[in-house]
Amino acid sequence: MIVVSNGEELRLIDQHEHGKISGEIAKQMKNDLFLSSKRRPDVEYAISYHDYAWYELDQNPKWNDKTDKPYTFVDYPMQDKLASYERGIDFVQKNSEYAGLLCSLHYSSFFSSDSTNPAIRSFISREMDRRKQIKSRNRDDQNEKMLDFHFKWLQFCDDLSLYLCMNEPGAKKEDEVSWFRNGFRQTFAFAPDGMVAMWKNQQAIYVHPFPFKKMFHVKIPFKILRKQELDDHHLANIYKDEKTFYYKISIQPWAL
Repeated sequence: MIVVSNGEELRLIDQHEHGKISGEIAKQMKNDLFLSSKRRPDVEYAISYHDYAWYELDQNPKWNDKTDKPYTFVDYPMQDKLASYERGIDFVQKNSEYAGLLCSLHYSSFFSSDSTNPAIRSFISREMDRRKQIKSRNRDDQNEKMLDFHFKWLQFCDDLSLYLCMNEPGAKKEDEVSWFRNGFRQTFAFAPDGMVAMWKNQQAIYVHPFPFKKMFHVKIPFKILRKQELDDHHLANIYKDEKTFYYKISIQPWAL
């Protein structure tokens, strides 16, 4: 769950909905920038479903007493989160082994390889085995440069969607979520210094360099909950019954 505080209100966005927005972003990439058109459907599927792992958890949100708001994708209890990660990767892999490989890389990248947490170490080990098995079954299609590009493209689309979902629409650069304030971490041949986004207004953002075919729009579904009405006993029912709203954001090339 993505949770954005705004005074006495909380804006909540299901993680899988954010993932589907990532997929819409991915589909807009210029054809001549994408490595291996044969793999594009698998990559776009991986990006669209990379957070399907959260689907069941977000249907039954839980209250975090420490933060006095629902658990988010950042602070959700680790054991439950890891179990859902694996189920999500399993689901994706059943539909596309290559997409499963990308999602395994994505979730594994969240953790340090020298973590001392036994649950994390076990997760990393199982995912390494998963990736070895997938690669062994697809030896005729081994291209690490291509895999690295597709993995970074997944992460960029994920980050750009998070930028849209986690920031207040129209936010000034200094008020943005710190993760993306100075640009996105991924570099590509067409963006050797990475890409940066900024809000044009409440309905549009600029992205530079612009890797997409043309300007396009995404719709972000969200629910608004009032903090004073919430607690662990009633949160799930209130969330389920609350109306879904949408805001539409245009993604445009930088106006120089």
